[in-house]
Formats: sequence, C-alpha cells, structure tokens
Amino acid sequence: MSREIIQIIDLICREKGIDRDVLISAVEEGVVSAARRMMDTKEEIEAHLDLETGNVEIFSVKLVVKKVENKLLEITLKDAQKLNPDAELGDELEFRKVVGGLGRIAAQVAKQVITQRVREAERDIIYNTYKDRQYELFSGIVIRDEKNHMIVDLGRVEAILPRSEMSPRDNFHRNDRIRAILLEARRFSHTLGMPELVLSRTHPSLIERLFEMEIPEIKDKTIEIVNVVREPGKRAKVCVKSKDSNIDPVGACVGQRGARVQSIVRELNGENIDIIPWTEDVATLVSYALNPAKIQSVEVFVQEKKVKVIVADDQLSLAIGKKGQNVRLAVRLTGWDIDIKSESVILQEDDQQFIKEKNAIWLFQRLPGIGEKVAEFLVQNNLYTYEDIAKTDIDFLMNLPGIGLKKAEAIIEAAQAFIDSEKTEEK
Repeated sequence: MSREIIQIIDLICREKGIDRDVLISAVEEGVVSAARRMMDTKEEIEAHLDLETGNVEIFSVKLVVKKVENKLLEITLKDAQKLNPDAELGDELEFRKVVGGLGRIAAQVAKQVITQRVREAERDIIYNTYKDRQYELFSGIVIRDEKNHMIVDLGRVEAILPRSEMSPRDNFHRNDRIRAILLEARRFSHTLGMPELVLSRTHPSLIERLFEMEIPEIKDKTIEIVNVVREPGKRAKVCVKSKDSNIDPVGACVGQRGARVQSIVRELNGENIDIIPWTEDVATLVSYALNPAKIQSVEVFVQEKKVKVIVADDQLSLAIGKKGQNVRLAVRLTGWDIDIKSESVILQEDDQQFIKEKNAIWLFQRLPGIGEKVAEFLVQNNLYTYEDIAKTDIDFLMNLPGIGLKKAEAIIEAAQAFIDSEKTEEK
C-alpha cells in the first residue's frame, strides 16, 4: 500500500464531506479482513495505517493474564514484562506480524472497503441533511421519466416525484425545471441504492411556500397564512390575515394588477386560487370562502357547527361549484358544515312548513280542552301529529301555558284514542 490510498482518502473527504477517521478505520478493517484470510489464524489482529507513508502494519493482540488458557489470545504477566517492563494484568500487547504479499491484496481490499464506506456515509449524510426539511421548497431538473415517477436532480442528490404527487395539469419533460416540496425522506431505497427523497406538487404546503417566495409580507410574517386547501389542478383557497391594520392582506397577495398571484398560478399551470381574508365572524368568513358566488344571507348554528347559506337562484351553481368543488373547499377552509340553498327552495320550504303548521293547529283543536293558542304552543315546540302528542312526556305538556296535570293527561289520552281508532278503521 502506498501514498495513493492517503490521497484517495483526502480527496473523498473533501468532495463528499465524509469524516477522515471513518475512512481510515474502514481501510484498517479491510486490511485485517484480508490478513485473516491469508494467515488463516484465530488470533486477535489489528491493522494500523501510517498516515505519512500510506503503509499498513499488522499486529496480533494478546491480553495479559495470570494463567494462559488460549496461547493465541493471551500471555502471562511474566512473559509480558520481558517484552515491556511496565506491563500489568489486563493490558493488551501488540506483536508485529509480517504477512507476505499483503501489500497488493491490502490495496485492493482497502479500495473496496473505501467504496463501500463512501456509499454508507453518503446515505447517512443525505438522510441526515434532508430528514428535518419536510415541506421545504426545492427546485430541480427532470433528468428521467419513468413509469410511476420522475427522477429530479436537486443538485448534489436525486429525488423522485411520484405520479400520484403530480397535479393533473403538470406535464414535465426531460431537462424541464421543476419546483416541488419535500414530502418525505426515507432512510433507504433498494431501487436507488440511496435514501429516497419523495417530492410533491399536490400538497397544500407547495402553495404556502410559493406565497412565501413571491410575497415579501408573508416571508417577513407581516401577513400570515391561516389555512390552505386545494384540489390540485382545479382550485385552491388561501386564507390570510394581516398583523398590520394598514396592510390589506388580500391586496398584498394579489399584487399590482394581479402580478404576484399570477406568477403562482403560472407555476401551478393555471390552477385557480381564491385568496380569502380571515375574520373571526363565522358568517362573514363563510361568505368569503364561497367566493366567487354572491351570498344573500348566512345563519350560524354554533352548537351543531353548521351554517345555512341562502343564495339567489342564479348563484347556486357557482356557490356549489363543479361537482361540489367550491363548497367542499369552503368547508375544509372554515371547518364549518355548510348547507347552501337557493331562494326559490327556501320559499318553497317556508310554504310547506306554513301548511304543515296550519294543519297541525287544526288537528290539535279536535282534542278536548285544546284551543287555538294551546295548539299554537304545541306546534312551536315541534309537535305536529297525534303520535307526537302521545309520545310526549307529560311534564313537558304541564309546563306549557294553559295546561295543567289533568288537561295534559286528557290530551295524551285523547291523542292515543284517535291513533287507536285510525288503526281500527284501517283494519
């Protein structure tokens, strides 16, 4: 072995960023392996690489003990002190070994071991470099188009962009420049022989990173992105708010004549982006989220976390969107269940409800002791049929104005009697 190995080690350390001691240790382990095969011995062997000459010396190692049980591995204290007066029990002594023809073989083994260790070290470096960079934006060049994914050159490392992580609008070819976020860093890939870096162009974080890149107010955190939802290739909704009352968050994101947002739309190959201003008022937020539809009214039901939205007939399809896309994104953006109805449907429902209530009032007045006011109270409490009356708790009826215990009992009995008579007539 010669200075060539030292030069190779130093070159690899500079180019690959691998620790020098790791490669030196690898060379020594490789030489030990080669020496064992040549010597065909069970001795404890060590190798030391001389960093000045590039030569490797082989040593057998023996443990200093009181009584020797294995001559290949142990030496008595008396014999050890003949070689080294300072030797003590438990010390390890080295004995230089001369192995004929080891130089050429050692060089070959060392090169093989270095190659293997470089691969292992590169794997660790790549994985450790990227494992904590999830959702970070990367720019690269498409170098290969394979069946289920594209291979993207990120500079010093390659990554894969699966078809499943590409927008329907994406149509990249070899040598095209591409932007994507790092979705995942997997420790090892048998396909690549290296850690696998998985990119994505469908994840909402891609839009967040593009906004940070194009809009200085977001990068310096003057404007905050509250939420991003998208159906890749179709439409995205971005909710933003400003920490400075003098800055309009939507205007800042859109830019002069739409320049800022249009550059992001071009990067996403024409995917529509709605920018929504954040507000704590649920009704207003939902109205904004259903953009581009114009909303007439929003009724909020806090306990059910649901909102009822009324739109003009000509705005219904726009509010719902193609195959429900617009309302689906609005639900995900706001976190509220949204029920959208047109004016004509609401009017029809109101008419039907009015008829239902009038019929129930007329029906209840047939029961003994129930006048129009009591009947109206029953309807206001969502009772519409004799079955509703018969199933109602008597305490509930007693608490209604104008009804005591006796009248409540009489009403329930009369309602049940009507039900029974109807069943008899049916038979």
